[in-house]
Amino acid sequence: MAYIGSKPANKPVVASDLDPAVITGQTALATSPADTDEFLISDAGVLKRLDASLVGSAGITVVDQWRLAANLSISGNGTTAVTANLERVDTLTPGFIGTGMSESSGVFTFPQTGIYKITSNWSFLASADSTFLRINNEITTDNSTYETTTEAGVSHAENGQYSTGSSAFTFDVTNTTTHKVRFRFRHNNSGSVLGSSTVSKTNFLFERLGDT
Repeated sequence: MAYIGSKPANKPVVASDLDPAVITGQTALATSPADTDEFLISDAGVLKRLDASLVGSAGITVVDQWRLAANLSISGNGTTAVTANLERVDTLTPGFIGTGMSESSGVFTFPQTGIYKITSNWSFLASADSTFLRINNEITTDNSTYETTTEAGVSHAENGQYSTGSSAFTFDVTNTTTHKVRFRFRHNNSGSVLGSSTVSKTNFLFERLGDT
């Protein structure tokens, strides 16, 4: 066989045989690598392929905020679940990362497994004296039985008093089919949990912090 120039030596390729342009001349990856993308590494002197999914967490991959779009009336001594008038925050260029949460009748489903921080913020207007309001953050791990993870609230001495509150908790979502969250208010009197479709008065923030 004829060669143009020098005949390649019959020996293994070593580092000095490679021009840096072999790598730098290739197309650059402009986004984070997919889980199935591969790196070439030296494992104790042995070259091996490594999937990007094994190189640690990709960071925060989900940030999603929802809010109560209309007032929620409460009355009497009991509980009132948040089941309607929920919308993703969509005004004044809200931040959003990933696929986001999905919601049905107040039950939120996660887009992927992971450790999530869930923050509840609410605004309340009492319409009776001696009124308290508590928010129960409830989770299920079997898509059926719900348990309260955190409870926080405020008390009002007089009719017409206004208050805000906040609570947060973390949830290890190991299965998106069975692990879900919902919100419920406990109260002893009457008032309104405040909602709006333009200002996030009562809202819920979901942040995926890392892998489960």
